[in-house]
Amino acid sequence: MTAAAAVLTMLAERGNTLAVAESLTGGLVAAELASVPGASRSFRGSVTAYATDLKHRLLGVDAALLAARGAVDAQVAREMAEGVRERLGADWGVATTGVAGPDPQDGQPVGTVFVAVAGPAGSWVEPLRLAGDRGEIRSASVTAALELLAGALERSTVADPGTRPDNGPGTSPGTKDREEDGGKGCLQP
Repeated sequence: MTAAAAVLTMLAERGNTLAVAESLTGGLVAAELASVPGASRSFRGSVTAYATDLKHRLLGVDAALLAARGAVDAQVAREMAEGVRERLGADWGVATTGVAGPDPQDGQPVGTVFVAVAGPAGSWVEPLRLAGDRGEIRSASVTAALELLAGALERSTVADPGTRPDNGPGTSPGTKDREEDGGKGCLQP
């Protein structure tokens, strides 16, 4: 079973829906999902916001954030996932942003990618440093986005009081933050 088929199965079993916001992948995540028979049970649609201004206008990414950090940023990815989830009325949102090459962008080197997932319990971002040519970076980004979603879906079935869904920019789901582990505990924002 492909990663796309696996996440669509998990979503369908829960009666959940998914929306996708893409930048560097330019619609590849949506195409991967749409290639699965029966995808329409859970996949609502996608927004390919390749241009930076569209990330703000279509997905609601904070304009000041985009101006200060550029489009290749963990918080931008998070806001893209949250924005597409809200605007397309889905239970889950997935987003990709990064630099596929051949040139650096926004001060970030080629291979810098952020994938994000937003769901009912919060949002997660995974920073990536990918190697390869443009096609390989884009393909690996699709895989990473679907794997991040699969992990978030798996974790959302079992409540773990030591896991916070929103660990901040640059963190992935499941990152523990317990006082007994030396974490910040519940007193930190």
